[in-house]
Amino acid sequence: MRVAVAGTGAFGRNHLRVYRELQQADAGVELAAAVEPDPGRAAGVEAQYSIPVFATVEELLKSGPRIDAASVAVPTIHHHAVAAQLLDAGLDVLVEKPICATLSEADDLVARAEKASRILQVGHLERFNPAVMAVQPRLKRPMFFEAHRLSVFTPRSLDVDVVLDLMIHDLDIVLTFANSPVREVRAVGLPILSPKVDIANVRVEFESGCVANFTASRVSTERVRKLRFFEPRQYVSIDYARRELLVIRIDDQPSAEVPPQLAAAAVEYLATGRFDTAMLQQLFFSGQIPAPLLAQFGEAKGDPEKIRAFAKSLAEPPAASGPAPGLSFAKPEVTPGEPLRLEIESFLDSVRTRREPRVTARQGRSALALALEIQNTMAAHAHRAGLADFYFPA
Repeated sequence: MRVAVAGTGAFGRNHLRVYRELQQADAGVELAAAVEPDPGRAAGVEAQYSIPVFATVEELLKSGPRIDAASVAVPTIHHHAVAAQLLDAGLDVLVEKPICATLSEADDLVARAEKASRILQVGHLERFNPAVMAVQPRLKRPMFFEAHRLSVFTPRSLDVDVVLDLMIHDLDIVLTFANSPVREVRAVGLPILSPKVDIANVRVEFESGCVANFTASRVSTERVRKLRFFEPRQYVSIDYARRELLVIRIDDQPSAEVPPQLAAAAVEYLATGRFDTAMLQQLFFSGQIPAPLLAQFGEAKGDPEKIRAFAKSLAEPPAASGPAPGLSFAKPEVTPGEPLRLEIESFLDSVRTRREPRVTARQGRSALALALEIQNTMAAHAHRAGLADFYFPA
């Protein structure tokens, strides 16, 4: 299968890299061409990958090698024009998120892809985050979601606001798990360092009764990528960046038995006044510290005398008194993997098998629709609050 990448900026360069890595791994794909209007950038790509680079999609289709599929990683405002040309030429397309800048453009791409029986996948990358893939079978009926996505300010992606730049990742994930129509949106946001909204807080209520809170900022001093799911008897936290899961559940019959490693740590504390912090963290996140002992530690924390008495009870534990209700903590193993590579491999599999992609164009359209509703709600709030000058400077 021969592929091309349209747009070789920050996202496009990563698509080039992954396609070439798959080519070198004999995965049945060949990086055959690219599209880049900037002459300097085009020359760099041509030199690095030894492929022809064309200034426009028209030139690629007219004069380039035969292409079967393509990634579209141009600025959002050009998604529709570029993807439409490729679909009309009979190519399967992976278009970066958001699918388009407007719903009418998204609807047009959906119609073109369906009419031509072409694969059109939207690049909602977090769907392929190993932590997200691992959490799905663990959830039964999530009723509350809390998302935080914070980034340090950079001049990248300033053609869109923070909702289409960052928050849309979490909108797509929550829409997938909530699986319910949206009933109400409340949203506030402000431009801070750019002409578009840089920080936003959103509350979405679904017809099913689910509620989701979203916070997104690209003017933070730290990088945070977290999503929390709450459902009866269970709380699950995803750290997108670390690709980790933390599962906290009600345990009706937890053991009060002291693990040998914990008893050894208590003996060390009594002798030296120090706990082996790394070992305790490992026990905690692997769910090996029984809930009753966690409760006892919580009561003793901050009081040296109580901590010493607690350590002594661990070092010389009495016979187990039987189960007691409490919480269990687990940090399930997550299969490692690069989300972009998993995304592209999934796209290529859909191209080969003609199966529906994991992130369909209609799902991408749904995420865009919610994002645009959030934008409209923020603008309406700005007018009501007398903040229109922030949004619409003279």
